[in-house]
This record gives sequence, structure tokens and C-alpha cells, in this order.
Amino acid sequence: MNHSRPTKRHGAIALACAGGLLTAVGFAGLGPLAATASSHREAPLISGTPQYDGTDLYAFRSPEKKNTVTLIANWLPFEEPAGGPNFYSFATDARYDIKIDNNADAKPDVIFRWTFKDHYVTGNTFLAATGPVTSLTDKNLNYYQTYKLQRFYKNKKKTLIKSRRVAPSDIGAASMPAYNKLRSQAVTRVGKNMKSFAGQAEDPFFLDLRVFDLLYGGDLSEAGDDTLAGFNVQSVALQVPQKWVAKRHNPGKNPVIGVWTTTSKMNATGKRYTQVSRLGNPLVNEVVIPLKLKDAFNGLEPTGDAVALKYVTNPELPKLIEAVYGIKAPATPRNDLVSVFLTGVKGLNMPKGKITPSEQLRLNMSTPVTAEPNRLGVIGGDTQGFPNGRRLGDDVIDIALQVVEGELVGSANDLGDGVDTNDTAFDNTFPYLALPASGSNADPHPSTGASAKQSASKGGVLQRVVPGRQSSAAFIGVGLLALVGGISGAVRRRKA
Repeated sequence: MNHSRPTKRHGAIALACAGGLLTAVGFAGLGPLAATASSHREAPLISGTPQYDGTDLYAFRSPEKKNTVTLIANWLPFEEPAGGPNFYSFATDARYDIKIDNNADAKPDVIFRWTFKDHYVTGNTFLAATGPVTSLTDKNLNYYQTYKLQRFYKNKKKTLIKSRRVAPSDIGAASMPAYNKLRSQAVTRVGKNMKSFAGQAEDPFFLDLRVFDLLYGGDLSEAGDDTLAGFNVQSVALQVPQKWVAKRHNPGKNPVIGVWTTTSKMNATGKRYTQVSRLGNPLVNEVVIPLKLKDAFNGLEPTGDAVALKYVTNPELPKLIEAVYGIKAPATPRNDLVSVFLTGVKGLNMPKGKITPSEQLRLNMSTPVTAEPNRLGVIGGDTQGFPNGRRLGDDVIDIALQVVEGELVGSANDLGDGVDTNDTAFDNTFPYLALPASGSNADPHPSTGASAKQSASKGGVLQRVVPGRQSSAAFIGVGLLALVGGISGAVRRRKA
């Protein structure tokens, strides 16, 4: 991946980020931009049931097969690699969905659904693997899961995969001496243009999550380390023809799709499912929504998003930043900024025709695949990158920081949180995800970034004087959140 700084400026941008919402105006006429970040343990109820907790969503054109799109969704955050004897799995009483809106009405037109089953070779042992596992069908793999994958379209249902093995948790080198072989065997090919994967992977999101300790320690002393390094997640990845998700099976008609995930859990009667998790642009529920509404938001459909808007037009975070760092919060409501997450970016990933505003991750499937991806996405001159969908290597935190602090309005900078890439390399082919951290690793969570002061001395993070303090750290808490709010324009559009 190309991590070089862009050499060509594309116009003036002013961004504001509300947790996972990034707004912008004036990017060469493209209008607003959006940013996302990882969503882990975002609501009280879902934090107690991690098997149902969606963490991240990715959607991008497949670089090696450009007539297809790849969709990746993750669940079950913070999987400690050595967490036995009962290792990690998908819930068997849940429906894991990736939903597609291809006509901008905020309703799913295509649904891909995964359901899972448990299997045991014997119950007369405490081990998940009774010996070295050399294949997914090895009898030494005492516990394993299978999954069914279905596609729903126009009230029709088609089973794409009836039963396939899930890549298991990487217990360790003694139990799984060649885990990469198990990963390869878990990739299923259906016909010429479809591939599917389900299993464990290293958490692909990279950032410093210590923002929740009163914005990086209260004095910016806690920054520059990938908090998610060495933790695993449960992942599904799907590569399908563009026509499968496009309106009327014609990607040329309206190439923009909106994507989100949901998890629905079987209730006590065993007859009905209830949605308990929803994720499009992450951190919306985690940071913007107040505690009293977080659980309700996880059950909300995109058509009901207006209920949460007042918490973004008058957000809590700027007030906290002002209290901690003395930086005055922007006046509310913010009438100068435009909502991003509701409509898409004009000229980039805004759908054609009438749009029902709703929170989705939007992808323009007609944008050419970039030969040399830039981790900064659109602001790095790479229009195939974030916020036009989201690739695994898109550095959404640095995108927010650099533009918020004036990168394209006369104050060139190389700002960041000190975490520019994932701690483990992604693969170049489907399913692209990094192999999971192994349970036999004595140090699965190494420090992947320097301390705040060390990072500053290397010039890799923001160096700026905060009123009353010398900021030698990434300044991410302020840069990412100081301009929160300002989607009153979206409110007016909803009322219009």
C-alpha cells in the first residue's frame, strides 16, 4: 500500500467528525465526506453478548476481479487468542446479515444471511482439538462449526451455500501447525464469480482506543499504540458479482449501493428473531447516542434514523473536549456543515434519483480500482478509498485528523494517531483478512506504536500546543472530535 503524502491538492475541505460521522464541504464540488471507526462494545446490552456484537464493516471493489464487490463484516470483539478451553465461535441462535440498499429508499433490497451450527466429534474430552489439526475435516478438530449462506432478493430466497466449514480459532502451533492451510480450505468458490469465507481473523481495524480515558489520558499521554493489535474477531467475507447487488441487476443504471450489517437473535419462544445489533458507519452508537438510547438504536431500521439526529446537532463530545483541553466547543446547532452519512457524497457515492436519508456505508461500484492504494483514501487522491466504501487498509482516523487540522485549507500537515497500518499484514487475495493471532504466542499484544512523546519526537504525530499544555502526542482526541456536530442541514432535508 502506498503511504506517501499526496502531491496534488484537490480543493478546500472543512471536516467535522461526530464519532463515526465525518462531514465536509467543498471537496472539488464533491460535497460532504464521511469517516468511520471501529465499534466495539458500543451499547450496554450488546457488550454483554459479544457473539452478536458487530464491530466493523468493509465494502470495496475486488482488486483482482473488478466485476465483483467484496463485503466483509466482523463480530465478537477482543478475542484473546489463548482464551480456551472453549474458544470462539458464531452464535447458533442468530442471523448474521449484510444488507444492501440499491435504490436509496433506506430499505434492504438484497440480504446475505449466515446461520451457523455447532458440531462435536466427542464429548468425552475438555479439548477443542485432541491432536494436530492438518485439515478442516481432521478428526482431531473436536469442535467445529458449519454455516449456511442465503441470498434474499425481491421476496425470493436462494441458498448459495448449504453447509461449509468455518475456519476455527487458532488454538496454537501444537494444535494447528499450519493454520494458513486451514484458512485456505475455508475459502469456498461457487461458480466463476463468487467466493465465501467464514472464520476467525485478526481484528483488521487499527487505532488507539484510549480516547475513552478522558480523551487520551487527559494530557494526551496515551496515544500511538494499536489497542486492537493481537486481538481476533469472527469474520464473514463474501465476493459476489456486482449485478447481484445492483438495482435491476444492472450496475450501470445506478452503481451506488448502501451497506449495513445486522444481527438478529432468536427470542425465548424460539419462533421469532429480534435485531440486537446494527452497523453501517461505526461509532455512531458508540459515541454519539446517549446511554439511554443505545440499546434501542441497535434495533432501529435505517428508515427511523431521524430519532437520533438531535444528539448529533447538540453533541456531548465538544463540551467534554472544552472541559479537558480548553478548546471552545463550536456553537450549536452547526448550520455550516452538511450531513454525510445520510445521503452519500455528490459526485462520488451519492445515489441517483430520490434519496431517503439514512445511515449506511455507501460504495460506488463504478469507481476504477486504484493501482496503488493510498491509505488516506479520497483526500490522498485515491477516489476508490474511504469514504467511497471502506477497504481494510484505509486509515480513517488519520483522514479525519489531517483535514480537520487544515491539510487542504493552507495548513499542510502529516497528522495522525501514530497508528498508520494494521499490526499484521493483510493478504492480497480473498478474503484479504490477516491470519488470526495464535493462542501459542506468549505476547500476542505487542506495543505497535511508540509512546506519545517518542512518537512526537519522530515527527509521526501531531505536535501542537494545547492551551495550558504542550501536546507531544497525537492530539487525536481533539483533532478527531473537536468539530463534532453540525448536521442540522440533514435535519432540514428530512423535514422538507
